[in-house]
Amino acid sequence: MADSGDPLARIADALERLSPPPPAAAQWLDYPAYVWDGRTARGVARLDAPELRLLQGIELQKEAIAGNVERLAAGHASHDMLLWGSRGMGKSALVRASVLNAAKAHPGAIALVQVAPDALSSLSALFAMLGRVERQFLTFIDDLGFEEGDLSGPRALRSWLEGGVEARPANVRLAVTSNRRAIVGRSLGEQDDPINPRDVVDDKLALADRFGLSIGFHACSQDDYLAIISGYAQELGLSFEVGDALEWAKRRGSRSGRIAWHYVHELAGRAGMRV
Repeated sequence: MADSGDPLARIADALERLSPPPPAAAQWLDYPAYVWDGRTARGVARLDAPELRLLQGIELQKEAIAGNVERLAAGHASHDMLLWGSRGMGKSALVRASVLNAAKAHPGAIALVQVAPDALSSLSALFAMLGRVERQFLTFIDDLGFEEGDLSGPRALRSWLEGGVEARPANVRLAVTSNRRAIVGRSLGEQDDPINPRDVVDDKLALADRFGLSIGFHACSQDDYLAIISGYAQELGLSFEVGDALEWAKRRGSRSGRIAWHYVHELAGRAGMRV
């Protein structure tokens, strides 16, 4: 042990205490889901997702996305996916539910890896890790958007999706949710090309074109809204009045799957249930 009176030894000890330990290696075969923070992955012991049958009002979207995730889990050809459109219509819930459903059919074959939008620059490191694992992975970026004038982010993501030297490996697919199809705004800012603005818009929209599946989610009708409530309520053994459900949506100014679930949560609370 170094002499505690040695100033260099004291400095070395202090630096060791200040330096964070290297992140533990992720156990990529042990969990159904992970959260990637840009440096390492935290395993999630239980994937929180609804049953696919409970997701109502989005039947066509559900068929396409669940089928694609099923093919990924089976090791078959599958697509990267862009889920875009109205808020609260079940985009992220459908991604999670599809992975959960595929994992039941193919135990241990697939895992969900959620990546925060601010950790996008670390995707290359993540892909390098996942490409060495004998497992299928759906990398999930929720609520992605880029600021006006930011072309480096979209171009990097395009490169990872298709054609770049650091493209994601064969056992990894991307699922991205966004409130708009183009992911980036369409208005032209000061940094855009003033000579040929159409090229700028095409450059941004080209990112969406890299996804094999681009699925739109639209505001639900009154019938869809009530069907969503009915599905959840029946599962939980709850009853409801149509007028009360419609008034709930009216007070919130919109109808969506999220608003429907909030109403079901309210029903459960009134009934003294915990969900």
